[in-house]
Amino acid sequence: MATRTVLRELYEGESRRAVRFRYGLLLFDLSTIIYLAVTSFVGGSPFLELIDAAIGLGVLTEFLARLSVSRRPLHDLLHPLGLADVAVIISFLVPIGGYRLGFLRALRVLRLFRSYLIVSRMKRDFPFVRRNYDTIVAGTNLFVFLFGMTAVVYETQHRHNPAIGNYLDALYFTVATLTTTGFGDITLTGTGGRLLAIVMMIVGVSLFVRMVQVLFRPRRVHQRCPSCGLSEHESDAVYCKRCGTLLTSQRRAEPGDLPCRTGSG
Repeated sequence: MATRTVLRELYEGESRRAVRFRYGLLLFDLSTIIYLAVTSFVGGSPFLELIDAAIGLGVLTEFLARLSVSRRPLHDLLHPLGLADVAVIISFLVPIGGYRLGFLRALRVLRLFRSYLIVSRMKRDFPFVRRNYDTIVAGTNLFVFLFGMTAVVYETQHRHNPAIGNYLDALYFTVATLTTTGFGDITLTGTGGRLLAIVMMIVGVSLFVRMVQVLFRPRRVHQRCPSCGLSEHESDAVYCKRCGTLLTSQRRAEPGDLPCRTGSG
């Protein structure tokens, strides 16, 4: 019971120790993703297998600790992110000849979604994050999506496609495909590879372009319009873009100003 109380405080509390613990989990997630990318440039070895086992044990320990303090453990276990954790644990711990389940490691990037709670805390700890919160979240979404697609390409192709030898090759193909550039110097082999390329092209035309637009759109401020209730406006906005009402917190009305509109008509 005492252990569960400590774990609940670490996962849900606001103490300095709890915050450091959650930052540590974020660092562990990022380090694991970097490890997966870097080790794609080197061959397998017993030493790397030991590191894989250590990472798998770390993920398993954290996963069990999180379930032990959950108020709905079965729900969290069967949640898509929970199932992704199970798949990642299996891919790291189960020794399978040729790493036939290696593609499951691509799901590791999904754990970053759990780190979005850390980003909310970072808004309070770091003024830079507070000022650029929307841009950081959009950039994180784009990174998770791009790395996830790259990992799927690499894990499903590198064993039988000589053109995909490491994560850089997979990233090059992924960006060229999602942006519909299509140089054609790297292609995916097999029926599964062609189906994956089709999915990536469809996603690139829709989701990827939209995510890039969100990342580079002008910075918005959270200023609620007193008339229509719209809460997001450009940083230099004076009038509400929906109804035309003066945003009084931006500047005070002056005698020479035109009367503000209170409706769309």
